[in-house]
Amino acid sequence: MVQANSTGQLPEILTACRFYLGLTLDGSNDQVDGTFLECRGFQQTQAPIEICEVTANQWGKATKGQTIRTKLPGNVKSGNLTLRRGMTSSIALWDWFQAVQEGNWGTQRRNAYLTIYDQAAKPQAKYELAGAWPSSYKITDVNARSTEIEIEELEIAFEEFKRVKP
Repeated sequence: MVQANSTGQLPEILTACRFYLGLTLDGSNDQVDGTFLECRGFQQTQAPIEICEVTANQWGKATKGQTIRTKLPGNVKSGNLTLRRGMTSSIALWDWFQAVQEGNWGTQRRNAYLTIYDQAAKPQAKYELAGAWPSSYKITDVNARSTEIEIEELEIAFEEFKRVKP
């Protein structure tokens, strides 16, 4: 059952096409280094851990103790995020990837925010990615006969993401 908010209105269903991912890198002259066409991979899982124990309780015709299985929450794990955008002349994303390749990954971790907007362009949902760093960089194939834009793709590893107030 969907409940109305404090003003008596039902919550708006948000569309996937109205989003903004803010990613700013040190040493860049741009206020934001990423405006992306597509973001994939926002996933966080918590696999259950199953514990099996035998109790002294006897049940039915059994002559031995009863087996009890309990499921507990395990460690939280986040997947990688894939960002795609039209390639620009800025090399800020490449420089970030290069710095990680050179062994400076500890100092290159960043925080990023994904904001999703309603139809009136007001922020309604916001997620924070903590400890993000690029793990893969690629561009689409080039073809002299193509009229499509060149796509730059960056895979980002991150430690966790959480929903925060917009």
